[in-house]
Amino acid sequence: MRKVWWVSLLSLVVGAGWAQVPTENSLLWEIKAPGDARPSYLFGTIHLICPADFVLSDSLKASIAKTEQVALEIDMDDPGMMATMMQTMNMKGDNGLSKLISPDEYARLNKFYKDSVGMGLEMFEKAKPFVLMGPLFNAVLSCQPQSYEMSLIELAKRQKSEVIGIETLQEQMAIFDSIPYTDQVKMILTMIDSLPKARKEFKDLVSLYKSQKINDLYSLTMKSEFGMDGNEEIMLFDRNKKWISRIQKIMSTKPTFFGVGAAHLGGEKGVIALLRQEGYQVRAVQ
Repeated sequence: MRKVWWVSLLSLVVGAGWAQVPTENSLLWEIKAPGDARPSYLFGTIHLICPADFVLSDSLKASIAKTEQVALEIDMDDPGMMATMMQTMNMKGDNGLSKLISPDEYARLNKFYKDSVGMGLEMFEKAKPFVLMGPLFNAVLSCQPQSYEMSLIELAKRQKSEVIGIETLQEQMAIFDSIPYTDQVKMILTMIDSLPKARKEFKDLVSLYKSQKINDLYSLTMKSEFGMDGNEEIMLFDRNKKWISRIQKIMSTKPTFFGVGAAHLGGEKGVIALLRQEGYQVRAVQ
């Protein structure tokens, strides 16, 4: 009987968690705190996308107009951001890119960046390998990408709303000290060796994004060979948990428009499910 009781209790707990998982297809969500009639909003971004696939909907613009500040993952409007990036972009210790991989792998990577990106690896020798992903995206996208975050900043400026960050740039850069540097550079090598596959996966990702299927998008992100690769806790779940108390504090001061990567929205450990578990009303906005 005790075993049956524990199994029943576990089923209830697990069921309660999954009951909070969003089922609607939407990138834009209204958030209301218990006892507070003022709504804030949550929007799932895709950090880089081709202009042909970029859309700022009327409902998104209307939602921003109802808020008094915009909160992104980091404060990308901070004039000191580039200086902080330069201070935090390098690997710890005496690590160097050329020490992390074989001479043949380094030569292959260097040739790819010279031929496809237009720059060699010398300037990245001490940088955390994930920094190489930025220039690489141009080769994957085959376009000059557009940024949702920069567009949200522009909309905030038009209505004189402050732009803030949910986490600091230092916190975000520290994530890539927790992931082995060798793993980071191996992921980049995998991507350049599988560019057709990477392009197809990104095309599928964009298709899911445009159809606003956040749970499918979350699932694809989790399965990707070019993304989490066993680092889901560090890059996604731990950050989601950390963000909840910060989101609660931020929106308690004034109505806020939150913009975070769309992969953070779906699933049992996503921001929407975690907010609902805290008693917040989170509903899809079409």
